[in-house]
Amino acid sequence: MLKIVLPKGSLEKATLDLFEAADLSVVRSSSVDYKASIDDPRVTEVRILRPQEIATYVQEGLFDIGITGRDWIEETDSDVVSLGELRYSKATAQPVRVIVAVADSSPAQSAKDLRDGVRVTTEYPEMTRRYFANLGIKADIRLSYGASEAKIPDIADCVVDITETGRALRAAGLRIIDTMLTSYTELIANKESFADPVKRHAMEQIMTLLTGTLEARDKVLLKLNVSENAMEKVLALLPAAKSPTVSRLASGDYAIESVVTKRGINTLIPDLIDAGASDLLEIPISKIIH
Repeated sequence: MLKIVLPKGSLEKATLDLFEAADLSVVRSSSVDYKASIDDPRVTEVRILRPQEIATYVQEGLFDIGITGRDWIEETDSDVVSLGELRYSKATAQPVRVIVAVADSSPAQSAKDLRDGVRVTTEYPEMTRRYFANLGIKADIRLSYGASEAKIPDIADCVVDITETGRALRAAGLRIIDTMLTSYTELIANKESFADPVKRHAMEQIMTLLTGTLEARDKVLLKLNVSENAMEKVLALLPAAKSPTVSRLASGDYAIESVVTKRGINTLIPDLIDAGASDLLEIPISKIIH
């Protein structure tokens, strides 16, 4: 039913790991094979291609859905439907940013300080062209095939590039003076495919599995027992955002279940025990579906 295209390159491992965790395991004969399969009745074909091309191929109807970054959707000006953000990237759960950076020694404090004729090296020529046109600056935009930060200041005056943490830019002696775009990974769909009720339903089901898997990351289910006397102290330690499930036991005590973040569990569990909790279980969660 659905032809899916997934990103090759820096997002490849994180994407395949996400699909594996969502019970949509991607199978291929080798790590360099561009054709793959998913043992799921909703999926008929899987390709793994460069993220720069995915939005265009989805727009053209070569694939029903695909995963790529908002940066490449904007760069290619592709007319696709976004089913929503998938908040993961190659290193963290944070978005990547398309930024404008100059050498530390540059007098420019913002992009508006750059002058006509400024040499800009970038992997995003179309987005960069629109950006500088909106600023009223006539920029000399030069397509880069990588290592853009190494070209400042002798080959170019500034760079438009992506960064997740900013470490590589700082190491190269560059300073960010503007953010053009904040980009998350997205699940996108061809407009005609999305208009098909059967295909749309299948797309939404796949999106539910993926977002549910991401929601469950770094969370666990805590189950514990507590006496009525200690109930108030124990509940005060649990996160207030989601009400814990409380059940009465035959013994007269109470059973409590609560979803908590994994971070901080090393101090939360001892605190719960000190407050009177007993028979505590920490259970991994694979998906959270709202």
